[in-house]
Amino acid sequence: MKAIAILALKEAALIEARAAGTAEALEQVRIKYLGRKGLLPDIMKGLKDADVSERPAMGRYANELKQELAALLEKRRAALEKAAAVSAPDSFDATLPGRWRAFGARHPISRIIEDAIRIFDTLGFTVADGPDIETEYYNFDALNTPADHPSRDTQDTFWLESGQLLRTQTSPVQIRVMESRPPPVRIIAPGRCYRRDTTDATHSANFHQIEGLYVGERVSMADLKGDITCFAQRLMGPGVKVRFRPHFFPFTEPSVEYDFSCHVCGGKGCRVCKQSGWIEISGAGMVNPKVFTKVGYDPETVTGYAFGMGVERIAMIRYGIHDIRLLYDNDKRFLEQLAQ
Repeated sequence: MKAIAILALKEAALIEARAAGTAEALEQVRIKYLGRKGLLPDIMKGLKDADVSERPAMGRYANELKQELAALLEKRRAALEKAAAVSAPDSFDATLPGRWRAFGARHPISRIIEDAIRIFDTLGFTVADGPDIETEYYNFDALNTPADHPSRDTQDTFWLESGQLLRTQTSPVQIRVMESRPPPVRIIAPGRCYRRDTTDATHSANFHQIEGLYVGERVSMADLKGDITCFAQRLMGPGVKVRFRPHFFPFTEPSVEYDFSCHVCGGKGCRVCKQSGWIEISGAGMVNPKVFTKVGYDPETVTGYAFGMGVERIAMIRYGIHDIRLLYDNDKRFLEQLAQ
């Protein structure tokens, strides 16, 4: 390349810089001529191969190209920014419709928990809380769970190296509350629980429960059935059906399981309810006297009931969800359908 060619290149670069009408176009000019792989670095690399008589002029013209183009680019950039700032208010078109942002909504699980707290509050229950990481004593021993009970196995429970575990239920909160105060006690304990369940349409290894405890004088199974039925009908509507079945739990005696009628088939039987017409919510029963003894209550003077319920399963019934996994997929299209 001759020195005269560098002069011509400088003129072309300056013309392109003056013609650039946007910051993006200006940046393209800079990259083309001054960038790491631009034309000017190419010229500088070629100086060593140029004719000895041409080198001084070529070096001088290359320097002028670099300095003048850089100065012009900076000047043009400042001018474009100033023009944009001046014209911005005038560019607003007041006739255009506004851009409305959609309102957010509470997640179905959060709404069920909040509604349950509100309903049980009218029945005299207060909210209690406890840690997700529990000791074996609070999760099993104090709840009269035998040492050889299957729920203690690593196949069912997430054990930690410290010997602690991720709580399998919110029942430990009941023990902690009874240890901290004398009867009467009337609490609910909503929270997250963890079990080694295989995820399917109605089960998840990470789920939410609401457990309740009422301890006082002459508390009976009739109180339990009345409060659960009242809750179900206030939450789901007067048409919901509740079924109580005899069962066994170490921490209650007598014990029951209770179900809500299936939302998908209306009680006729389908895949979700396993052809039974019912969806299991959880267990309940009268507090075992051995549990009272553990926490220092006198089982001769007080009685009580305890219950638990799966929040996700209630959400499935209430909102007509056929698969529990939809609640955790975070699909905005699905969650928008449940927004209130």
